[in-house]
Amino acid sequence: MEEIFAKFVSQKISKTRWRPVPAGSLQPAETFATGSWDNEENSVSLWCIGDFGNLSSDGGFEGDHQLLCDIKHHGDVMDLQFLDQERIVAASSTGCVTVFLHHPNNQTLSVTQEWVGAHYHIGPGSPSYRSAPCTGIVCNSPEIVTVGEDGRINLFRVDYKEAVRTIDNADSSTLHAVTFLRTPEILTVNSIGQLKIWDFRQKGSEPSQILSLFFFSTGGRNSTLLAHPSSNQHNVNQSLISSWLSTDPAKDRIEITSLLPNRTLSVNSLDVLGSCLLCGTDAEAIYVTRQLFS
Repeated sequence: MEEIFAKFVSQKISKTRWRPVPAGSLQPAETFATGSWDNEENSVSLWCIGDFGNLSSDGGFEGDHQLLCDIKHHGDVMDLQFLDQERIVAASSTGCVTVFLHHPNNQTLSVTQEWVGAHYHIGPGSPSYRSAPCTGIVCNSPEIVTVGEDGRINLFRVDYKEAVRTIDNADSSTLHAVTFLRTPEILTVNSIGQLKIWDFRQKGSEPSQILSLFFFSTGGRNSTLLAHPSSNQHNVNQSLISSWLSTDPAKDRIEITSLLPNRTLSVNSLDVLGSCLLCGTDAEAIYVTRQLFS
């Protein structure tokens, strides 16, 4: 594997994302975005990389990550996704969701859309509101779906000022992540170990399907993973034994390769595009390699 290159950026990095490569392009990933957290001032930044290993005229590596532009971000960056080649969507610990536009001519970022208070808690017994972190976003241009600690699901369209659809999760459990299954359906995971499938074609605020994920001990080193509809949790015949936890002795011989140097602190985000790996850490560093599988 090619050597991993580090860039120390004086900010704790919470999220890293490669910019999607245009369809049909044979070029490797070159541009990525980062978001920071737990700093006096947080930011969303756009970076570019060159050909690793080639020395520039000043003696530095041409492949060193170069900051193209950045912009201040209010609150911690909880999630970060590219909507398309020019736009980046950021989720904030303040409950806000922001769309940033990259201007390549003068290398700047600007805010083109912002949904303030997209996620919030309602005070008990009163109409008062307090912000709830937006914990996850997923994009399928022009649509953006967000989830948060308030258990709320929002469907936005980038050219609309208000949410197109909002689903208030009945159990109000924190939703940690969201992804598209198909265009009208999404999958969420919550704080009580449930995967929920939501169909935006259906009215109401109930998921179309719920899956429960949990482990239980069977003695010794083995465990069993159950994944089945929550309405039928007594049916153990639907259980699935994880192949990672098999008693086959060969499964215990796992080859481990250390990709990052020791003492990097927490690795908060990882993104892989083709053979290009990108990650950010609490050690205020970004790590990149373009030949992960060589």
